[in-house]
Amino acid sequence: MEKVSLDLFTQYKFLSGLAISPDGAHAAFTVSRCNMETNGYSHNIWLYDFGTGAVTQLTGMDSERSFIWEDADTLLFPAVRKEKHKKEIAQGKYLTVFQKISIHGGEAQEAFTVPLKVSSIRKLGGGKYLLEAHFDLSRPDIESMTGEEQKKALAAQKEEQDYWVFDELPFWVNGKGVTNKQRNRLYILDTNTGKTQPVSAPTCNVNAVALSEDKQKIAYAGPDYDSVNPQFAAVKLYDIASETTETLVEPQYTVMRVAFMGDKVLFSGSDRKHYGTSENAKFYTVDPATKEIALFSDPDRAAGNSVGSDCRLGAGTGFKMVDGVPYSLFTFDNTSYISRMEADGTVTPLTADKGSVDCFDMKDGKVLFIGMRDMRLQELYSFDMATGSETRITGFNAEITDKYYVATPEPLSFVNSDGVRIDGWVMKPYDYDESKTYPAIFDIHGGPKAAYGAVYTHEMQFWASEGYFVFYCNPRGSDGRGNEFADLRGKYGTVDYSDLMDFCDKVLEKYPQIDQKKVCETGGSYGGFMTNWIIGHTNRFAACASQRSISNWISKCLTTDIGYYHNMDAMQSTPWSDFDKMWGFSPLKYADKCTTPTLFIHSGEDYRCWQSEGIQMYTALKYHGCDARLCYFKGENHELSRSGKPKHRIRRLTEITRWFDKYVK
Repeated sequence: MEKVSLDLFTQYKFLSGLAISPDGAHAAFTVSRCNMETNGYSHNIWLYDFGTGAVTQLTGMDSERSFIWEDADTLLFPAVRKEKHKKEIAQGKYLTVFQKISIHGGEAQEAFTVPLKVSSIRKLGGGKYLLEAHFDLSRPDIESMTGEEQKKALAAQKEEQDYWVFDELPFWVNGKGVTNKQRNRLYILDTNTGKTQPVSAPTCNVNAVALSEDKQKIAYAGPDYDSVNPQFAAVKLYDIASETTETLVEPQYTVMRVAFMGDKVLFSGSDRKHYGTSENAKFYTVDPATKEIALFSDPDRAAGNSVGSDCRLGAGTGFKMVDGVPYSLFTFDNTSYISRMEADGTVTPLTADKGSVDCFDMKDGKVLFIGMRDMRLQELYSFDMATGSETRITGFNAEITDKYYVATPEPLSFVNSDGVRIDGWVMKPYDYDESKTYPAIFDIHGGPKAAYGAVYTHEMQFWASEGYFVFYCNPRGSDGRGNEFADLRGKYGTVDYSDLMDFCDKVLEKYPQIDQKKVCETGGSYGGFMTNWIIGHTNRFAACASQRSISNWISKCLTTDIGYYHNMDAMQSTPWSDFDKMWGFSPLKYADKCTTPTLFIHSGEDYRCWQSEGIQMYTALKYHGCDARLCYFKGENHELSRSGKPKHRIRRLTEITRWFDKYVK
């Protein structure tokens, strides 16, 4: 078996956006890959034929990523093909061009254009569509202008790009850039007339939307604000025929999703009264006739897939109503499952294999999902609900498993001093010989409300191929174990730190082949916080790499996109209510005690863990004579390790690996 090389991820295929056709005969999905020439990613739509089992590529322009089924034989997707449209967009005009293509072959044809930046589209029928689109509260209505007026407005707007003016919170969001006065708004497009009709208020930032089965009503939710995003959202119901809106639920929950369930509206949300901003959402129903809210389900698990990996790109359906029954992804322990929500509110996992289900779709008893199984990269699978069996359909990444050394994570769990089970895994190095000793890398996940599991992660596999033991675990604060296990409010760096250090001890005890003087540690986001905390509280590691980290909660809570609500809640304090408490949780306070050589990785557009966090810690270590290095990535954000530019991802992993090699090899 060959070693996994540092840049092998550039050969991986990433799957997303799975959707079954209206007649249940086909499914479409997106396949993405690295494009080293553009230093980006190429995306194309592929088809699966239920009848023949054939998997074929449909588009080939490398820019077709999102789509919907227009009918059983046609896909609709956004793509700019004409030079005229490219020029208009380059000038600043808001424009989305939709193409349609037959699944039976032929070139894509332009269907219609919309004078909006559209993020999603749903078919209503009769030439009408429901759109989610970008809306700028501060921008003049350029689309309604003509001639010289529009030219002047676009020129003025271009000049304004030299300035950032903030008068809201948050004013930027990681991955989206500056969001001050920006909203996600609902519209109805009539392609017969070319007109768009707003559905939601201009100040409402829609984050959940559903269309009734008869396509006559729209349920949606999102916080409505003009200064500070309150996080709590109203659930509203829009009647398409009468063009009227009614409020079903007043803003008292952070609403994550909405759906129609019979004659009621189902929504998931949290009132944050018990576990704060990280509280698992409950599912409620609301009766449109009476506005009565009833608890439907309290699974005490986060809906969705929380199992981390750096081998995904794009998303897909994680929740769907089928014949009035809700189906959703849920993460239990360290695996995500397709689950059915029963009439009594209980959640029944349907899939049983370990790993992750990343997205799914189902129709007429047919179930497909994109997932990671048996230490394989993403593939398309079918699932038989009657037998519980899974069948792998595609082999996009089969060569990786067949040709290269893939280390199998060996489970290692223990019960800590508080009687809580902590789960972890250990990966052995390439060409492992139990008579030899090896260096090791301890990898800590972000979140902290996330989870590691037995799935393929490129950086870990690369390090194993480079001769390192690699180990990782889910300490308290992680997802998949319920609210109580995940609740770290006011405890950062205490019980979680204890769990991590105890796990490290257990690994070294079980695997004497690890040279205890050659153990390195790394982590990103929350894992970066923990790295910064570790180097101020122990010198047990030979070298550390702190990525997209947190060093000072006082500065973090006032610069990050989630600081004013999530960080202050996590610390159970503010800079004004309890300065000493917040400073006490800050790794920067202990930087003068650091002796561990530490590399810092940070990105210039990381608005989740702002660059000042890494810079402060790096400066403190250098000031106090501790060996340190800072690698700063221009133009990247918090997702550098997962979806950053391929060449930047290569440089990041090169920096970390060379840093560790320097001290343990």
